[in-house]
Amino acid sequence: MTRNDSELLVFEGPGHEGLQIPKGTVEGSERLDSALLREVHEESGLHPRGAPTRLASDVWMRRNHPPRYYVRHFYHVSVDEPRDAWTHTVTGTGEEAGVEFTYSWVPIDAAADFALDLDDYVPLLRDRL
Repeated sequence: MTRNDSELLVFEGPGHEGLQIPKGTVEGSERLDSALLREVHEESGLHPRGAPTRLASDVWMRRNHPPRYYVRHFYHVSVDEPRDAWTHTVTGTGEEAGVEFTYSWVPIDAAADFALDLDDYVPLLRDRL
C-alpha cells in the first residue's frame, strides 16, 4: 500500500518479527482482491482508492519446525491518508483481532529487510510506480 506513489505503509506489532507490510489470509472462496480490501481495512482501518493491481505470486517457506509453506500474492493499492503514524486495533475474527499495530510510512526507495521476506517484491513495486 502506498501514499503519493512514494511511501510504503509499514507496521510493527506485538509478537511480530520486525517491520512488516500489511498482509492477510483469504477466507473460504473469497476472491483475492476482496480479501485484500477486507484485510487492509481490518488491519489498518484504511480504505484503498482504486482497484488493486497484482504484482506477483510465489510460494514461500517459513523455516520453523515443522516448516510450513505459504502461497503469497502481492498486490498494490494506493490510499489518501494524511496521518504520518497511528495505532490501529485489528478488527475481524482472525487470531490478530484486538491486537494493536503501529503504522507509519517509509520511502519506497528506502524499504528493505522486512520480516517474513515481505520485501521480496518492493523492487517490482518501485518499477511500476
